[in-house]
Amino acid sequence: MIKNYLFDLDGTLLPLDEEAFVKKYFGFLAEKFAQLGLDPEMMIKRLWLGTRAMIENTGKVTNEVVFWEIFHPEENNRDVLKKHLEDFYRTEFAKVIESAKPSKHAKEIIDDLKKKGKKIILASNPIFPSIATHQRIKWAGLEVDDFDYITTYENSYFAKPSTYYYESILVKNLLDPDETIMIGNDAVEDMVAQDLGIKTFLVTDCLNNKANVDITQFERGTLEELAIKIKNNEI
Repeated sequence: MIKNYLFDLDGTLLPLDEEAFVKKYFGFLAEKFAQLGLDPEMMIKRLWLGTRAMIENTGKVTNEVVFWEIFHPEENNRDVLKKHLEDFYRTEFAKVIESAKPSKHAKEIIDDLKKKGKKIILASNPIFPSIATHQRIKWAGLEVDDFDYITTYENSYFAKPSTYYYESILVKNLLDPDETIMIGNDAVEDMVAQDLGIKTFLVTDCLNNKANVDITQFERGTLEELAIKIKNNEI
């Protein structure tokens, strides 16, 4: 029996156009950097490098530490920039919701699982600060309190597609992989969880399969079909 449900956010609980999301997100960020007197091109380049470093993190320090050492190595001004970025996520970031297409099925799924007493974890790739992840949770029509645990760059030492990322979730939350399922839209980043014995379900509404993985090996379906399966206790 599945007791623990791990969910990806972007493209899964929050259907969105990934390309449009990145374009709008970085566009508004560039404007913010310019307002702060920083070189937008340089800062966006650093952001990409910092993101790559988080994805390759080996677990010695949190993703947050890894990111900031590359994104803004000038430690004396780091706290000031962090505050400005927090303000950005509270305000301008909201405009990026234009790239998303929230689905009523996300809330149906979460509400159903809560009624059944399941453990619900948001396993969103932890390359964002908590404030940015919390905002996107709201875009999906959900609340932070809907989840028993949420991975963000502050509390994570690994990132997708590393199996260590999923292993750390299992360990931190005392989960049995045989009683756990990972639900996501990425054929690599999310489905790799099966290497640890975790059951998987590939959401196909916003399917991400850049590696051209054979998805016939995965149980899969739309978010609506997933909602039906969960309602009928099929997953």
